[in-house]
Amino acid sequence: MEHAIRKRIDRMFSRDKRMAQIALLLLWATVGYVYFAVTSQTADAAVRLALSIGAGAVLVFNSASIIAMIRHYREDKDHIYGLDIRHLDANRAAKAELAGRGDGSFSPAAD
Repeated sequence: MEHAIRKRIDRMFSRDKRMAQIALLLLWATVGYVYFAVTSQTADAAVRLALSIGAGAVLVFNSASIIAMIRHYREDKDHIYGLDIRHLDANRAAKAELAGRGDGSFSPAAD
């Protein structure tokens, strides 16, 4: 694969991985805040147990799914991001062609 495309793929994967990690961190912070805010107002032990199990399940399943998504993207990033790059480049070329006409008309290229 061409070096420039490889760099773009790696950059896109790195950005998506970072955003997934941030989303996961925000999920943990949000669930933690809500859990402690609600349990501090709850005197019933059964309700606290139910809240603990529910919050734990949300965190475990969502964390596992985000980790699995990152692994899948890493394994298949050439296909996933290569396709994105082709579409982005085609869209950019179509916009440049449209801007080059200057009349505001658009006629899709026949493939």
